[in-house]
Amino acid sequence: MFYLDSAATTPVRPEVLEAMMPYLTREFGNPSSHHTVGEAAASALADARARVAAVLGMRRSDVVFTSGGTEANNLAVKGIAIAAHLQRGARRVVTTAIEHESLLESADYLRRVHGFTVDLAPVDDGGRIDPAAFTDLLHDDTALISVGYANNEIGTIQDAATLAAAASAAGVPLHLDAVQAAGWLPLRATGADALSIAGHKLGAPKGTGVLAVRGRIPLEPLLHGGGQERGRRSGTENVAGAVAVATALELAEREREEAAARVTALRDDFVARVHDLLPTARLTGDPVHRLPGTASFVFPGTSGEAILLELERRGIVSSSGSACAAGSDEPSHVLVAIGIDPDLARTAVRFTFPRSLSQSLALVADALAASVAAVGSAG
Repeated sequence: MFYLDSAATTPVRPEVLEAMMPYLTREFGNPSSHHTVGEAAASALADARARVAAVLGMRRSDVVFTSGGTEANNLAVKGIAIAAHLQRGARRVVTTAIEHESLLESADYLRRVHGFTVDLAPVDDGGRIDPAAFTDLLHDDTALISVGYANNEIGTIQDAATLAAAASAAGVPLHLDAVQAAGWLPLRATGADALSIAGHKLGAPKGTGVLAVRGRIPLEPLLHGGGQERGRRSGTENVAGAVAVATALELAEREREEAAARVTALRDDFVARVHDLLPTARLTGDPVHRLPGTASFVFPGTSGEAILLELERRGIVSSSGSACAAGSDEPSHVLVAIGIDPDLARTAVRFTFPRSLSQSLALVADALAASVAAVGSAG
């Protein structure tokens, strides 16, 4: 079986499982407990925090462990925006229409419940933000900018440095959803004030993640209680999960440059072969500024779901887009936002490759062509 849905989740790496296992068995203490068992857990948690901070180029105290990317994005958008409103009356958030649902729904919550204005920065037909139009949206009452470093459906990469420079000049915090970018793109020099990461995209278990927020940025917590995570996320910490995400992030960063170059070459060969075999197929997203491991297409006159079923019959697992929108009959909001007709958007198929990919994808392209032909014959 070819598993080509790594943007949805990845298997737990053996090194990660080995690192976290002691904290699922003999080292079971609560890190808030003041005895030797608890102190051992606290030491492991502190070490994991330091390791994450080192990869991100941030301070240990900036790192908040979460249950995943969705919680990290919710905490960033709601926590930073509400704190800015409480401190200086800001009531405006800037994002785009192509973001992950956890960003868009958090921004909509601020609009519905707290009266915020949500400004959507325009994107081009590849999903890239227009820097000039983006800058025009920054006002004195802007509380937060929150965008994806790389899009989870089409793989388009934003110019983080340019966005960060504009945000800094305007005095507005920039949050980057780096859930898909981690392990593919550099995280240390983005200029962002906050970054979200999900462990299960990197070889850690589901239910692990990080929000890193620079200490100068006020953050209102979503979870209240015992004051863990420096008061920014109460609740007994998942020590094994923290160790897991730290280990997975370190490994991914260590391998990143080599993996990105290798997978980019294999992806480009795959895209070229798909276009040779299926001339009407359209690659979605920016053709240049895209994640190494993402190739997403639309196929006019077909059904994306039908193609996926045909592919699985041939031993290839992929997806039609975000796993967080699974079961929805609606066309991808990302594809519609970049100008693709809703009916055409329903034909989307997304291939996302593992960092370990080392073999040609010619057989996958051949199977895709056969699957599209089978769907067309059935129609």
